[in-house]
Amino acid sequence: MLKKYRPITPGTRQLVLPMNEKLTRANDHSKATVKPEKSLLSPKKRTNGRNNNGHITCRHKGGGHKRHYRLVDFKRDKENIPAVVNSIEYDPNRSAYVALLHYADGEKRYIIAPEGLKKGDKVQTSDQAPFRTGNCMRMMSMPLGSIIHSIELVPGKGAKLVRSAGLSAQLMARSGGYVTVRMPSGEVRMFNEKCRATFGTVSNSEYNLRVEGKAGRKRWKGIRPTVRGTAMNPVDHPHGGGEGKHKGNIPQTPWAQCTRGLRTRSLKKSNKFIVKDRRKK
Repeated sequence: MLKKYRPITPGTRQLVLPMNEKLTRANDHSKATVKPEKSLLSPKKRTNGRNNNGHITCRHKGGGHKRHYRLVDFKRDKENIPAVVNSIEYDPNRSAYVALLHYADGEKRYIIAPEGLKKGDKVQTSDQAPFRTGNCMRMMSMPLGSIIHSIELVPGKGAKLVRSAGLSAQLMARSGGYVTVRMPSGEVRMFNEKCRATFGTVSNSEYNLRVEGKAGRKRWKGIRPTVRGTAMNPVDHPHGGGEGKHKGNIPQTPWAQCTRGLRTRSLKKSNKFIVKDRRKK
């Protein structure tokens, strides 16, 4: 659920933020959420978009609040060991929430939290597990039409796809050792049927509706200002200069590479698994 703030200050005039009602609270009478599991935290060193020479290779990064990285289990390789969801928590490093699992053997792990998963629910990684939200199994064992997320590209390498807030894919068909999946972009592609996936839709589906309200909130997140190319001088950008608002440029990057439609996909990547391109209607 979203909260629209009253315009008490200029920074709250447009502010719309999620209320995070699904997060686990420290106690019944507190608004504070539970603290993260210390054993699953690691330091996160910021590069601010610089490479090993100190040159900016990714613009508009820098500053922001300090963060700890949550060690999320993307492999889900503890087979046939049931786990109980201890809490649903906020993760500053991703748009989705994370769920803290307590396994029957005493181990604790974070996973990407699907929509509808709550404290006390039981989840499991097994090909014989119930077809229930949060359970993980190989796609060869899933029923056709299943709504899934956190999909592996290579069996055993861990989930790489469909991990952002509100995303889900659908299992369409199965034959010849491969499964066909419709991706959130509309692309239809094949995967090895031994790749694992998780039932359900990724949590925090209202994330894309938030409005930051002021520039400072972007700076807290580590995002630096972006200047329009048309506002620059000719020496700084292909769109720069000119007396009017624009010069009728073909949209380009600051390094004069055409954008908006130019294919930049690497030729090294395989296209043989793509059944239907996301751009083709």
